[in-house]
Amino acid sequence: MNIHIETERLIIRDIEEYDVEGIFKLDSDPDVHEFLGKQPITTIEQAREVIDYIRNQYVKNGIGRWAVIDKKTGDFIGWSGLKYEDGIREAFNYYDLGYRFRKEYWGKGIATETAIESLRYGFEKLNLKEIGAAADVHHTASNKVLKKAGLKFVEIFDFEGDPHNFYNLRKSEWLELTSRY
Repeated sequence: MNIHIETERLIIRDIEEYDVEGIFKLDSDPDVHEFLGKQPITTIEQAREVIDYIRNQYVKNGIGRWAVIDKKTGDFIGWSGLKYEDGIREAFNYYDLGYRFRKEYWGKGIATETAIESLRYGFEKLNLKEIGAAADVHHTASNKVLKKAGLKFVEIFDFEGDPHNFYNLRKSEWLELTSRY
């Protein structure tokens, strides 16, 4: 198991094949998929395919989404982190910050906590020059998290027929933000 980040309450590590039940609980929930095309998975085999897709990103791009685990219970909360995105924006590729959590963990600050830690990892460990993120314009909670983590709104763009906000944060801006803490 490759742990990348540990906070007071969370372990953030590579997604492993044994996370299949957690991925299934996460991605079979229609509420979780409200702003993701409304196509939740329906089988364990699809959960395995999700894991294979993410683990392939580790090999192909050196980065991919990570499992987020509750330190006290060992529960699979969802995933968060960075990935190299080459499909959302037609005009350019970028390192994307994203997160997805089981409904019972919403509203607990986990998205913001993991977003900030992922940005830190991207800028400090990977030495990325900038990190982007996208959220459906109607997904109020996700847009709040991205702003709270320090990303700046850039523009609205169309993705699969729905308007999305695009955010960006440069390493120089991150360094200025973190120097205040």
